[in-house]
Amino acid sequence: MEINGKIIGLLPEKSGQSANGTWRKQEYILETEGQYPKKICFMVWSDKIDEFAIKEAENLVISVDLESREYNGRWYTDVKAWQVKRAGAEAEYFPTSAPDGPNASQAESPYSFEDDDIPF
Repeated sequence: MEINGKIIGLLPEKSGQSANGTWRKQEYILETEGQYPKKICFMVWSDKIDEFAIKEAENLVISVDLESREYNGRWYTDVKAWQVKRAGAEAEYFPTSAPDGPNASQAESPYSFEDDDIPF
């Protein structure tokens, strides 16, 4: 899912220790455009914090995963960004057109999910 908007807030970075080692998390507040703007809090984990280098007042297009979990009868939802593009910038990770030709469906994808650092 992609969301367009402007960064209106950066929350303090959090970090800690887990069984898998040290972790880092940064949360941001994005305000969507339109007649009825919405505010969305999303998070970025680990090395992606430095890679994305999100600053206040930037216009971004963020690709997110939504995930909910239940704890003691209550539900909690996370909005996790896995890709960030500056508004107006060309796509950094995805091609703008599909491969052509008779073997287009068998074309090798330039993207490897094995290199993905998302923990699920």
